[in-house]
Amino acid sequence: MSLVVMVTVPTSGAVELARGLVEHRLAGCVNMIASVQSVYRYGGEVAEETETLLLIKTSGERYPELERFIKERHPYEIPEILALQVDRASPEFSQWLASNLSSP
Repeated sequence: MSLVVMVTVPTSGAVELARGLVEHRLAGCVNMIASVQSVYRYGGEVAEETETLLLIKTSGERYPELERFIKERHPYEIPEILALQVDRASPEFSQWLASNLSSP
């Protein structure tokens, strides 16, 4: 099962986290969407931040390690980590993703 995992991060750490996920074969690809404006409630107050949204392509099998990797390196106390199951993907992309998540 393929997943797309959405994670918002401060822009300053986005590239490092994305590269780490790919280098450790926890993600086949990470898209970075810069300048996402987030409004949320935290600590009883409404906050607003400019962040980068990471769209991470991975598998259900790699998800637990991916989540642990993000939590260990993310600067937020409670990082947003949302995994969406992919209902359909091209066979070529699915094969490419699987080959990039397995050990060389």
